Amino acid sequence: MALIQTGLICVFPLVLGNQCFPPMLKLKPLALIGAIALLSSCSHGRPQNPTQSSAGALTTMASSSQSFRYDDYATVLRTYVNAQGLVNYEALQANPAKLKTFVMALGEVTPETYHRWTEPEKIAFLINAYNAITLASIIEQQPLKSSIKDIWGVWNLKTHKVAGQSKTLDNIEHQILRKEFNEPRIHAALVCAAISCPPLRPEPYTAAQLNTQLDDQVQNWLASPHGLKIDREKNRVAISAIFKWFGEDWQPRFSATEKFTGSDKERAVLNFMSHYLNPADREYLAQGNYKIDYLNYNWSLNRQ
Repeated sequence: MALIQTGLICVFPLVLGNQCFPPMLKLKPLALIGAIALLSSCSHGRPQNPTQSSAGALTTMASSSQSFRYDDYATVLRTYVNAQGLVNYEALQANPAKLKTFVMALGEVTPETYHRWTEPEKIAFLINAYNAITLASIIEQQPLKSSIKDIWGVWNLKTHKVAGQSKTLDNIEHQILRKEFNEPRIHAALVCAAISCPPLRPEPYTAAQLNTQLDDQVQNWLASPHGLKIDREKNRVAISAIFKWFGEDWQPRFSATEKFTGSDKERAVLNFMSHYLNPADREYLAQGNYKIDYLNYNWSLNRQ
């Protein structure tokens, strides 16, 4: 994916009107007309150094560099992921072309292009990259493994080209998404191909819809048997082990000291959850008179 398309550049020390002329150049009338026609075309090319452009030109260039396409990935999700977020891996394994094309396109994005994107564009790109690479890692196995944990080095050893750099899945999740962005809702969107993961969304994440999509993902995750269970009779609240593993990610934005219960991390997580619950459940969590449990994590493949 090209960052900037350069055109012809006029480099002359003397500018006359809208035309470029070298000093002391004597041209015959016909030659002068030809030179003017040729040099006029320079004004339509993009400059090699964008810092010399006007603000309007920079805006146009930035916009053109942000048009990363998710069409192939959208087709994959629409075709092989059902309404429950489960994947038909056998069918995808038999028809992997669009997924392979998309994964290859992830690496063709240059670092300069990536760094020019807005935060929502970066987050959407990285979530899609993580989930697509996970799908590709699963279907590379012959036969399919019963769990992603059976694929040696899948998270921390096998590298993939993303935005022009070699990255592991752990790099994408822990060194970029969790480290560079204060956005704990990513944990509702990153899907590690296990039954207890949040459901795989059957559409790509996009910058324009990211906030709505992440909120919807959290809602769906907490409503599932693998996100949250409230048992008022036993005064127990069971939550995904993901909140135990990464609880600190919720503290910067959802820290709570007077309501909820448990450790500082658990209070922050419960405060976060309460924003996605009905009023009765929200009030129950806030009063804090219950014990917190963590749901068993089922690592079986999230297959149809």
